[in-house]
Amino acid sequence: MKNKLHILIFVAMAAGLIAGLWLSSLDPSTPLYENSIWLADLLGKTVFIGLLKMIVAPLIFISILAAIVSLASRAELWRIGWKTMAFYLTTTSIAVTLGLVFVLTIQPGLRGDRDMIRASWAERRAEIDHEFGAKTAKVDGAEGLTAADTIKANIQKIVVNPFKALSEGQTLGVIFFACLLGIALITVGKEGRPVIPIIQGMNAAIMRITGWIMAGSPFFIFCLITSLVGQHGPGVFELLFWYVLTVLVAIAAHVVVLLTICKTVGKMSPWTFLKGIREAWMIAFSTRSSAATLPVTMECVEENLGVRPEAANFILPLGATINMDGTALYEGVAVIFLIQLFGGMPGAEIVLTPVLTVVIFLTAVLASVGAAAVPDAGLITMVLVANAVGLSVEYIPLIFAVDAFLDMFRTSTNVMGDAVGAVVINRLEGDRMAAALATDGRDRVPRSRRNRPHDSESRVDG
Repeated sequence: MKNKLHILIFVAMAAGLIAGLWLSSLDPSTPLYENSIWLADLLGKTVFIGLLKMIVAPLIFISILAAIVSLASRAELWRIGWKTMAFYLTTTSIAVTLGLVFVLTIQPGLRGDRDMIRASWAERRAEIDHEFGAKTAKVDGAEGLTAADTIKANIQKIVVNPFKALSEGQTLGVIFFACLLGIALITVGKEGRPVIPIIQGMNAAIMRITGWIMAGSPFFIFCLITSLVGQHGPGVFELLFWYVLTVLVAIAAHVVVLLTICKTVGKMSPWTFLKGIREAWMIAFSTRSSAATLPVTMECVEENLGVRPEAANFILPLGATINMDGTALYEGVAVIFLIQLFGGMPGAEIVLTPVLTVVIFLTAVLASVGAAAVPDAGLITMVLVANAVGLSVEYIPLIFAVDAFLDMFRTSTNVMGDAVGAVVINRLEGDRMAAALATDGRDRVPRSRRNRPHDSESRVDG
């Protein structure tokens, strides 16, 4: 059944697309349309994504704790930690650079119905406010947000009561406390060893719950896709065709970069990698939440790609929190697109200079780190980039109609970047971790992984 899950998910996505297109052809005021969308949202967004989010905070806490206590020393933790951070910062910077290159080359804001959009913007903004009132309120509420505000907000999320962080899903606070507790358990020595099997058992139990949830994922994904396509339909892409094309081309280029890194540094063929993460990619594509996808991503990289649990359990939760390649790329493209489109109008009196482009690059990288791993989070952090260059948030709602569609691609790219990071760090640190485990004894190896070949060289090229 597990081997056929990705096929069932693919079929469910295709069926959801067909059902959604049929719903989009109906009159939105009819009971059939309203009840169908309500039911699809209930089962997809409320139940399925809710179940995945339910286990994310405890999963992050337990998995990072299990990873740290499985390492031999604080030096090993430091070595894996700085390599992980360096990798994520590098790939995010590459993503933003690619986005800026393509948006400045294609210039989507100067194409299509530019004059019509500028002339009818006041009327169009009123229509957008009526259709996307909740999103508009969030964006307007973030007006004036600065880099300093974001840094302060993230620090406040880190140094917070761990029980509050767990209950509210504040992943930065969960990660910070898990790291502190894990290091403390290593430091105290033999007094901390009795709790290690308990931590590993809890980690295995949470992954079992993930398996139970995933058993129904094809049906839930059908509901998610049906709702998304049914509410937006294909017509929303006509007005913003060049913008959508630019984002998708830039994301495709970044995917090529990630696969190249996987091949050259991680020593794993792109086909092996893509085949191994296909379930996680599909879940990310349909849920639009890298946090909700995290349990599936961890299972895929361990079971299918041979990444050691002590690496995956640390690298992937961190990546789901701070590594947002697709989001960073999207924010840079979106802001420059809006400047190209509305430049010279009130609130957009901006001349795009090389210095201003650098500012967009830096703030897009920073804003992506502060983005929550949930749907629509990129819209809010985009306000930081817009504020940094003096672009009024009044113009951001223009892209609301296609944001959900593009969010599917940028979220799946975020998850792919996390998985590539796990493969690369596992490759770079694999020999050291294997030697440490052999020296430190079998008691640190999770029972479910004993006597199983999980060496990365057995599953990669070369």
